[in-house]
Amino acid sequence: MKDSQELKPCWSRTTFDGIEQSRGYVTFSLTNGPEYHVSQMADAVIVARYLAAALVLPDIRGSRPGDERNFKDIYDVEKFMKSLDGVVKVVKQLPNEISIRDLAAVKVPNRVTEDHIVENVQPIFKSKGNIRLATYFPTVNMRKTTQKSSVDSVSCLGMFGTLELQPEVSEVVDSMIEQLRTLSRKSDGLFIAVDLRVDVLENKNCHGSGTNVAKSCYNAQEIALFLRKVGFDTDTTIYLTQSKWDNSLSVLKDIFPKTYTKENIMPEEKKGKFLEFEGSELEKVIDFYICSKSDVFVPALSGLFYANVAGKRIALGKPQILVPADIPGTSATVTNYLSPYVAKKNHLAYSCFC
Repeated sequence: MKDSQELKPCWSRTTFDGIEQSRGYVTFSLTNGPEYHVSQMADAVIVARYLAAALVLPDIRGSRPGDERNFKDIYDVEKFMKSLDGVVKVVKQLPNEISIRDLAAVKVPNRVTEDHIVENVQPIFKSKGNIRLATYFPTVNMRKTTQKSSVDSVSCLGMFGTLELQPEVSEVVDSMIEQLRTLSRKSDGLFIAVDLRVDVLENKNCHGSGTNVAKSCYNAQEIALFLRKVGFDTDTTIYLTQSKWDNSLSVLKDIFPKTYTKENIMPEEKKGKFLEFEGSELEKVIDFYICSKSDVFVPALSGLFYANVAGKRIALGKPQILVPADIPGTSATVTNYLSPYVAKKNHLAYSCFC
């Protein structure tokens, strides 16, 4: 499949009423990587908009102790604030007179609804005046719903229109993509990105069991066989989201010699900062955006990373997402393994882009 034209947002800024006088503050953190960031941001924007509250620029916290960053370390602050101009008031920090200890902690489910805000958030906000928001994820699917809501446009804006990489991070991603294309000269500069992380594969709950349970992830050998059976040549260039090389990946490299991880293709002068320790937010961001821009994306792992990379790719006009499977025989038609998000056009992104 070739790239299609980049889609245009269906939502229009003219549909947003003016901002009411702000009546307090909503604070939150972006956590666990960019696949969570986009959902956390959408929920925070929806809540702040509904409450007519000011949204405080979030910090960024990784899953490891000490992996804490300012928003500006990863995302473009000015573009973020401009994207919400006239929709939600954004401030860079809480006023000095408001203590973090005074904030009421409120949890909301991913893809928070207006009803949930009215019943569970608004009473606390009215009582306390300021809240600290956290999103939890009862489900990781991003399928669109037929039910229309007054918060749909705000959700689309929050998820797809607010977060852009700051210049240095964007340059690192672009330079790595350029290196992958250079390594792919024999295949017209095309490369595959595979979300395959050994630490997750080693999780004993990784694979489904029983004849009717779909597998939730595939190891290096299974991915190699899948790619060969759907027709990819052994000269194909493959990028893996695995941080550093692991011996268990050798079976993939034996079949596809041009298989690389970040340490192979990142500019040498950037490794100290961007590969400071495995699984950092910076590494996850690099993976997310390379997978979003690759010529083909293969999620060896199911979950939110796959779901939100799919949304980004749909918006960019890059529908080439292949979901692996155990294929009997020696070959199969590649289009049979196109992601249902694309084949059925049932991803939330199709509600946001035209």
